Amino acid sequence: MEARPGNASRHKTRERIVEVAAQLLRTQGPHAVTTRAVAQAAEMQAPTIYRFFEDKDALLDAVAEHIFAAYVAGKTLVEDSGDPVADLRAGWDMHIDFGLTNPAVFGLLTAPGRGARSPAAAAGLEVLRARVHRVAAAGRLRVTERRAIELIHAAGTGTVLALLSVPPQDRDLGLADAMYEAMMRSILTDAPTLPADSPTAVAVAFRAVAPKLPMLTSAERALLAEWLDRACDNPTRPGTSGRPD
Repeated sequence: MEARPGNASRHKTRERIVEVAAQLLRTQGPHAVTTRAVAQAAEMQAPTIYRFFEDKDALLDAVAEHIFAAYVAGKTLVEDSGDPVADLRAGWDMHIDFGLTNPAVFGLLTAPGRGARSPAAAAGLEVLRARVHRVAAAGRLRVTERRAIELIHAAGTGTVLALLSVPPQDRDLGLADAMYEAMMRSILTDAPTLPADSPTAVAVAFRAVAPKLPMLTSAERALLAEWLDRACDNPTRPGTSGRPD
């Protein structure tokens, strides 16, 4: 169904407002995104903006969503290399680069309560989940997928915020590499594991593929998933087999 001319015109006007506000945000920061400044840069009357956004916060939300959605779309289009661990590292590097290149947007998305309602942020987490899932299926995770996702997300956000708190000329960009390596040591095995090496890693890998096993009924898959979740959440101590002596 084609959009009516009036709707197309409204959409175009809204896009123009968001693009102009995004430019102001990138070059001058959130304080510069005022109704008067945006209206002047977009060559329109200030009341026009209020027909699309109730206040400055609503406009900033739309701008952050616009910029971050383009970034997430780019992440989604990146082809898998065939090495899930290398793809995870590439995603980490993209995340750090985005945060340092777009400090104002990153600040908006990580503000308490604001990023939680962002569809683009949710889509970005889905990309991370998919990458972690491939690592799990390859037998390389020593923790559950959920724990790995939470650790990577928290470490990535914290690393960017820590670097942004330092003047650009004083930033130690090696911090991002050091944080990634430390985190990977806590969630990855050195190589695809055998049952005797790490029962937890095997359980995590099996859990990743269990929903796709065609020979099981839905009830059987659900029961298997429950057992594996229990095994993943209650790992044996390193160096033990999980069997009684």
